[in-house]
Amino acid sequence: MPDVIDQMVTAINAQDVNGVVRCYQARATVVGPELQAEGHEQIRSYHLHMWEAFPGARMTIWEHVTEGDTVAIEGVYTGTHEGPFLSPWGEVIAPTSRAISIRFCWMFTLEGGVIVSQRLYHDQMEIYSQLGVRFTSVR
Repeated sequence: MPDVIDQMVTAINAQDVNGVVRCYQARATVVGPELQAEGHEQIRSYHLHMWEAFPGARMTIWEHVTEGDTVAIEGVYTGTHEGPFLSPWGEVIAPTSRAISIRFCWMFTLEGGVIVSQRLYHDQMEIYSQLGVRFTSVR
């Protein structure tokens, strides 16, 4: 795994936001099912929000693939929902004390040894069902 990705995962697991941000170019972008972050401040805000909602959460990497400047990692994010969690529809999900185990795949583009773009892939229903969120049908 490239050093910068290893450093990022280590910083995420240590909840070291400055260590995470150092892995990204100043104008880097992160896009996922529930976010679009541009630049250090928005990337910082995303990680701080996740750590507030899931303090002590950890990433475990199962696999990584590197092809030129493109890196993919696959793994699981585990933790306990102990803080407010903002849903994509704008509602705050109050702490549930429920454990989560979310499978993910993250794709990175590197340039000059830092991350310039990242795409996050995971099943949002996996998160919300583990938190006990109930959805109603809309007609």
